[in-house]
Amino acid sequence: MNEGAASVTLKTTPGKGEEMYPDLMVIPMREELTRLGIKELRTAEEVDRAIANEPGTTMVVVNSICGCAAGRMRPALRIALQGSSYPDKMYSVFAGQDLDATDRARSYFIGYPPSSPSIAFLRAGKLIHMMQRSDIEHREAVDIAAELKTVFEKICGKAAQVS
Repeated sequence: MNEGAASVTLKTTPGKGEEMYPDLMVIPMREELTRLGIKELRTAEEVDRAIANEPGTTMVVVNSICGCAAGRMRPALRIALQGSSYPDKMYSVFAGQDLDATDRARSYFIGYPPSSPSIAFLRAGKLIHMMQRSDIEHREAVDIAAELKTVFEKICGKAAQVS
């Protein structure tokens, strides 16, 4: 290696307490959801407080750096949340970044393997609908949004505020 040359090591699997990507890289991906009113959960404790035994419908988005999250899931959420119904509470965790929060959120998705991106709907801490990566990665954002709007209307029933 040339003297003075920088050495870069990319880890494919983060260690305990480590993030897979630098925060600077994922800030725009986080903000894409927080601008929609989706609150980030960064710790396992925050996940439990937000989900466990909470009344109403809770949506938990497992955000991701992958292309299907960027080109399909996040745009689909943006479109779907312009509809007439939406969940009572909306949260996100970031796979590969907020490891403990993501693991805890996934512990509520009983019967489904870890998947990112994904979107779960819960009521009183119990899973009532799940959209996994396999439901997202091969579809266009408008088609995913149409399914999300149907889910919102069926299980949420909360009218959106029109400004």
